[in-house]
Amino acid sequence: MNNTTRRLFLQGTLATGALGVALGAGLISPRQVLAAWPQAAFEAKKIDEAVNALLGAAATEASAAIEIKAPEIAENGAVVPITVSTSLTGVESITLLVAENATPLAARFEFAPNADPTASTRLKMGKTSDVVAVVRTQDGKLYSARKGVKVTIGGCGG
Repeated sequence: MNNTTRRLFLQGTLATGALGVALGAGLISPRQVLAAWPQAAFEAKKIDEAVNALLGAAATEASAAIEIKAPEIAENGAVVPITVSTSLTGVESITLLVAENATPLAARFEFAPNADPTASTRLKMGKTSDVVAVVRTQDGKLYSARKGVKVTIGGCGG
């Protein structure tokens, strides 16, 4: 083992040990270590409740400037590829929700100013449902679009 590898190993070991001691002594708790997360939004059972808890308002304006690319029929609901893009300006975030899932909030993407407002991910869908994209602009306005996806094999144990 050369000196560089030995140093990296020792640094990693010491850092892990120090973190373990701090956790064990109660100096830091896991909640302090992890980023804040919108618990009420993830626990919401309806789209409007989730949007309100996450973005502060439930009312959205339908917009043709939001494009959702998703398969018409998803053979496996466990991995449904979704891409959302918009031509709206000043996009702050894009939130993806699945109407018929037990917890509709699926993903949220935040964008830096002047970033290309495009988000792509794979969602889990329990059954045939609408995928809803909510775009928040820097002026606080909420816009939405939806697309129906037929699921043949459920991804949430169905």
